[in-house]
Amino acid sequence: MASTGKTRGQRAPSALPASTLAAPPRVGEQIQRLRAERHMTLDDLSRAAGVSKSMLSDIERDKANPTIAVAWRLTNALGISLDQLFASPRTPETISVVGPHDIPTLDGHEAKYQLRVWGPIELAGRFEWYELTLKVGGALISNPHEPGTREHLTVLQGAVEVEVNGTVRRLRSTETARYAADVPHAIRNAGKTDAKALLIVIHG
Repeated sequence: MASTGKTRGQRAPSALPASTLAAPPRVGEQIQRLRAERHMTLDDLSRAAGVSKSMLSDIERDKANPTIAVAWRLTNALGISLDQLFASPRTPETISVVGPHDIPTLDGHEAKYQLRVWGPIELAGRFEWYELTLKVGGALISNPHEPGTREHLTVLQGAVEVEVNGTVRRLRSTETARYAADVPHAIRNAGKTDAKALLIVIHG
């Protein structure tokens, strides 16, 4: 009698159900997203990677899968590695918490001020907010920012003097000054104790 190759009582391995298998990465969607983030057109990426525009279009629409050689050319043109291309996209955290030691701090030792950068780095140059601490006699003196930039300063502690293009105003705790920051401006401690303020910069 021919052997079946199975031991009595032993079941043949069954295929894994489809629900337990990891879905393949959507490479075309990743490439399209990365290209858009870099403000590249299909033509731009096609030329940079040496891949035909029609092939690139098919890849982005998931109508064709790139070979390893083509994927390598595309990742080089996009400035990423192959493993980054095939990695599953990360789900953004519902709540992201940043500890005090992760907050960048700028110290103006001679000018006796400290700026804690509360705003995220991706908003820099557009919308920024800081905690400004001024020692007695301290000052934050700024050159004009780009046209249209405005600052909003709320005093949290002590007394502060704001000078904008030669005009000076004194602020007490809880008062807010709003002013143009595309001209020379300065923030000075006007009291006899340390001053603290919230500084918001909206770039033009």
